[in-house]
Amino acid sequence: MNADLATITSLVVALKTVTLLLGGLITFFAYKAYRRTESPALGSLALGFGVVTLGAFLAGIADQILAIDRTTVLVIESLLTVTGFGVITYSLYVE
Repeated sequence: MNADLATITSLVVALKTVTLLLGGLITFFAYKAYRRTESPALGSLALGFGVVTLGAFLAGIADQILAIDRTTVLVIESLLTVTGFGVITYSLYVE
């Protein structure tokens, strides 16, 4: 592995870690608000952020640990991101 590739890999791992931490916090606080209020919208919001965060996490695992082809990883992450954002969008309209 050359130095440029190692630097890029380290940067991606660092950014995925920050994404996981921040996404996990957002999901936790949204879920906590849902438990307090029992609002379906907040439940959907927590689920949506959880799916987006899960997508980033699984993509990192698939890329770094399982060594799955990066194109496949990108498709999986994109699918989970679209699904999560769809749930978040739904949460903005549910009563």
